[in-house]
Amino acid sequence: MTWHWTGLVFFSLTLLPAGLALVSGRMPHRLRHRLAPMRPRGWALLGLYAVAPLTTIPHLAEAPPVTIVVAMAAAVVLAAAGCTYAALAPRRARNVAH
Repeated sequence: MTWHWTGLVFFSLTLLPAGLALVSGRMPHRLRHRLAPMRPRGWALLGLYAVAPLTTIPHLAEAPPVTIVVAMAAAVVLAAAGCTYAALAPRRARNVAH
């Protein structure tokens, strides 16, 4: 149980603020050229962050195993969608620029 709380707090303090900052477009100027496009990467980070609450909260609530499996499946789908979106964003940005 302690590991669930630790993971939830850790990801809430790291991925959530970073994802929200990228989605809102707030980034230090020295990193803008390295992290373009920023918003898709922010959405990807938020998708990865969603894995933490989706897997932790059912465990902490002592939900039935079926609920835990459904939450884990939703977490996997969100993480895969976020990573795919982040991977395809640079290609889309290059196509728009040409």
